[in-house]
Amino acid sequence: MSAQPRLVVSAPASGHGKTAVAVGLLAACVARGISTAGFKVGPDHTDAAYLGLAAGRPGRNLDPRLVGAQRIAPLFGHGAAGAQLSVIEGAMGLFDSLTGQPEIDGTAAVAAALRAPVVLVVDVAAMGHSLAALVHGFRMFDEMVHLGGVILNRVASPRHEQMLRTALDDIGMPVLGALRRGDLPNVLPARAHGPVPVAHRTVEASRAVRRLGEAVTGGLDLERLMALANAAPALPGPIWTPGDAVGGEVFEQRPIVALAGGPGAPYTYVETAELLTAAGADVVVVDPLRDEALPAGTRALVVGGGLPEGYAEELSANRRLCNAVAKFAHDGWPVVAEGWRCRGSAATSTGGRCVRSWTSRRSPGSRRWPATGRRPHRPRRCWPRPVPGSPDTSSTAHS
Repeated sequence: MSAQPRLVVSAPASGHGKTAVAVGLLAACVARGISTAGFKVGPDHTDAAYLGLAAGRPGRNLDPRLVGAQRIAPLFGHGAAGAQLSVIEGAMGLFDSLTGQPEIDGTAAVAAALRAPVVLVVDVAAMGHSLAALVHGFRMFDEMVHLGGVILNRVASPRHEQMLRTALDDIGMPVLGALRRGDLPNVLPARAHGPVPVAHRTVEASRAVRRLGEAVTGGLDLERLMALANAAPALPGPIWTPGDAVGGEVFEQRPIVALAGGPGAPYTYVETAELLTAAGADVVVVDPLRDEALPAGTRALVVGGGLPEGYAEELSANRRLCNAVAKFAHDGWPVVAEGWRCRGSAATSTGGRCVRSWTSRRSPGSRRWPATGRRPHRPRRCWPRPVPGSPDTSSTAHS
C-alpha cells in the first residue's frame, strides 16, 4: 500500500468526547478542502454513520473479531483510498474490549495493526498535574502503540490550560488542542435513533456535524494533527477489493437484491453492497420506514443491523411492507437478517416485532452475518434456498 495519512482518536474511557472530536476533525478538514475517510473500531453502525456524514463518503467499521486481524489493514486500505486524511475512532478506552480480549479487538490492537499514531482525548475538567501520570501510563503500557499527542477537553480556564500544558511538557507529550467547557456542543442526535438521521439526511444530523467542525477548528491545531497523520508509515500488503473477495465467481444473471436502508446510507456494512455488486447483483435500497413494497423483481433481501429497536412501532405499522416481506420469505426467496438474534428478542437487527414477522415463518434463526467476515464453525442459514444462478456465500456470525 502507498502511504495513507491516518490517526486513531481514542480516550482513557468512554465519555471523554472522542466521538465529537473525531466527527469534528473530519468536518473541519473537509471544510478546508482536505479529502477524508472515517472509520469506527468495532461493529458500531451509529458512530460510523456520523463519521461518514462528516467525511462525505461512507463511514466504515474495523472489527478484528468479525473479520480477523489479518483483514484490518487491507480493509482500511480499501476504505481510505484517495483520502488525504483517515480518522479512526476508537471504542471505549484505548486498552478496553467488550470481549475482555483487548489484544485482539481493542482500539490499541487496531492502532498497532494499522501502525497509526494515536491521539488521546482526555476530559480534564477535574484534573491537574495528575494528567501527566495518566498520559505517561498510557504511553508506556504497550510499546506497539504510538501515542502521538493529547487533546484537552473541558478545560476550565486559561490558567487551568497552562497548568495542564506544563505538566504534559514535563513528560514530553505534545498538546494538539484544547477545548473549553461547552466548546463541544452536545448536538449529535440521541443514540437511540442509531444511523437513521444520517440515512435520511436530516437537518439535525447535518447541523450537528457542521457545529462540531466549527468547534474543532477553533480549538485544535489542525496543522500539527495533519503532520502527525502524515508521519504514519506506509502499510505493507495488498488492499482488499470486493472483486478479489468474491473469488471471480459472479451471478449468471443480474438479480435484484434489496438492501434495507435510507436515501443516504444502508443499515449495514458498506462492504455488503460492494460484495453483492462485485458478484453481479443489482443492489437497490429499500427504506423500511417509508417504502410499502419491495423493489420490482427483487430476488433477495438483506436487512442490516443498523436500524435500532426504537423504530419497532413504525416498522410494525408499515403492514404492507411487512406482508410483502412475509410473502417473499414464504415463497422461498433468500432473506438475510443481521442481528444478535433473529427470533425471540426485541433487540433484533431492525427492531423486534416486524423483523420476527418477516423472518420467523421460514427461518431457523440467524445472527449478525456481514459480508466481510469469516464463516462460523456452525453456520445457521436464514433462508430456504439460494438465489437462482447465484453462488452460496454465507459469512460470519458476530455475537
